[in-house]
Amino acid sequence: MLSAKKICSYILPLIILGGCNKTINSLQENPNQAVSSPPDLILGTVLTALSGTSTNGDLAGSGSWDDVHKYNQYYLGAYAYYGDNQYGWSSGSFNSYLVMKNVVQMEKAAAAQGLPAANAYESIGKFIRAWYLYNLTSLMGDVPTSEALQEQNMSPAYDSQKDVFKYILNTLDSANAHLSVMAAAKDATLTGSVQDIYFGGDLAKWQKAVNVFRLRVLVSLSKKATDADLQIPAQFAKIIGNPATYPIFNSAAEDLAFTYIQNYNQYPLNSANFGSTATRYCMSKTYVQSLTALSDPRVYITCEPAWALVDSLSYDPLDFRAFVGQSTGSPMGVVEPQTNGKYVSLINRKRYYSTFTGDKDVLLGYAEMCFNIAEAINRNWAAGNAEDWYKKGIQASMAFYGLSSSKTSYSAYFLKKGDLNDIQEYPFTFSFDNYYNQEEVVYAGGATGLHQVLMQKYIAMFQNSGWEAYYNYRRTGVPAFEGGSGIGNNGNVPSRWAYPSSEQNQNKVHWQAALTNQGFSTDDINGQMWLLKN
Repeated sequence: MLSAKKICSYILPLIILGGCNKTINSLQENPNQAVSSPPDLILGTVLTALSGTSTNGDLAGSGSWDDVHKYNQYYLGAYAYYGDNQYGWSSGSFNSYLVMKNVVQMEKAAAAQGLPAANAYESIGKFIRAWYLYNLTSLMGDVPTSEALQEQNMSPAYDSQKDVFKYILNTLDSANAHLSVMAAAKDATLTGSVQDIYFGGDLAKWQKAVNVFRLRVLVSLSKKATDADLQIPAQFAKIIGNPATYPIFNSAAEDLAFTYIQNYNQYPLNSANFGSTATRYCMSKTYVQSLTALSDPRVYITCEPAWALVDSLSYDPLDFRAFVGQSTGSPMGVVEPQTNGKYVSLINRKRYYSTFTGDKDVLLGYAEMCFNIAEAINRNWAAGNAEDWYKKGIQASMAFYGLSSSKTSYSAYFLKKGDLNDIQEYPFTFSFDNYYNQEEVVYAGGATGLHQVLMQKYIAMFQNSGWEAYYNYRRTGVPAFEGGSGIGNNGNVPSRWAYPSSEQNQNKVHWQAALTNQGFSTDDINGQMWLLKN
C-alpha cells in the first residue's frame, strides 16, 4: 500500500504540470482576437459567396461574365492567350462544402446568443444549404449530403441524387414554415442588417425567395414528374395555388440579386479595364441567333453589330442581319481572326463598360419564375393561364433592359472604333404589342408553346441565374447548343462535371460507390445522371 507521502509525491507534479498547462494556454490566447464570430458577420460571408465574388465561391456561385456564361453559350473568349472555350470538366470542386460549414458555424453562433432553434439565421441557412446542394448535385450527380457536414467525418458517403433532391425540397419547405412564423411575428433579428446584402434582413422577402427557388428545383425535375414518391406536379400546384402559405415574387423588385459596388466588388467589365478586355470577347451564335430570329431589340442592348458586315454589305447598324454570333464550337483559329476582323458581334461596350456597377447579377428572378410557372402549366402540373405568365416573363425581361410596354422611342449605342467617348447613338422604335404578336413569339400552346417558353427563358437569363441556362438546355434541348472542336470533349457538350480529383485519394471507397450507383464505369463527363433519365 502506498503511503500518504508517496501519494503526494505522485500528485504534486501533476498539479504543477496542470497549472503550467493552464499558464501556457493562457499565454497562447490573443486577447485582441475574437475566439468566435457573431452570426451576422458569418451571414455576410456566406451570402457574398452565393454571388461568385467570394474566394470561397466555386461552381455553385457564379457572377456576371464568368466562365459559367461561356458554358451557357452567351459569349466566347476570343483570344487564345487568355484561354479557350472548351468544356474542360475533368475535375469539379467541392469548395461549396466550405461555405456550408460556415453555415453550421453561423447556426452555432446564433444558438450561443440564446436565439430559439427556429431563427432567422437557421432559416436562411437552410436556403443556402439547399442552394449549394442543388448546384452540386445538378452538376455532378450523387454527392455527399447526410454525412457531408459532420465535423470529424473526412470521408462522407455519397447520397443518391434522388435523396439529395428530397432533402433539398424538404429543407426548403421547412425554411418556408419557419420564415412564415417569423415574418408574421415581425421578427427583428436581422432588421436593417448590412450583412444581408440581398434583402436587408426582411424575412418576408426571404420567404418568397425560398418558394421561388423551390419552383426552380421542381421544374428541374421535369423528367421525374411521374415519380410517385416525389409528387412533383402536386408540390408545384400546392405552392402557386396557396399564396398565403407560399408567397412568391410579385415583381422584379423582389429579385434575389447581387448589386455591384464601385468601391468594393466592382462589375467585372468596367471603364478601367476597357482598354484591355473590351475586344477580348465576342458574342455567341446560340444567344444572338435566339434574338435576331425574333427581331428582338434586346440584341441592340447587349450586343454590337458586326461592323465588317455593316460596311461590306451596306447594312444599317440596326439591321438584325448585322448581328452575328460566333459558334461556341469554333476553334480559336477561327474565333480570333473573325473577332479581330469585326465579322462577329462584340459585347455592347456602352452598356457593359461605362460604369463600375453595371447590371445587377440576378441569382433568382421574377422573370425566370414567370417562365417556370408557364412551363409547369404547359405541362399540366397546375391550373392557370400559361400565356399570362409567359407574357409577364417577357415583359419583365424587356423591362430589365429599359424596354417598356408603354413606350415606343428608344436609342441604341454602339462603338465602331475608338474609345468610350466615340460611342454613337442610333434611335429606333419598338412596340411590345407588335413584337409579341409575331407568329414566332405569340404563345401557341402545346409543344410549340413549351419551346417558346424555354427560348424566352434562355434569353432572359443572359449574364444572370448562374447555371440555369445550361441546366435547361441539358434537360430540354432548348436552345440547341453548339458543338464542335472548339469545346473539346470530341465536340460534344458534356452532361456533368467529374468529381474533384482529390476524392479519388481522400474518399476513394465512397467515390467509387457513387460511380457504381449511377452506372458509370469511369468518372465520365458524358454520363447520364438520374436527373436526366426519363
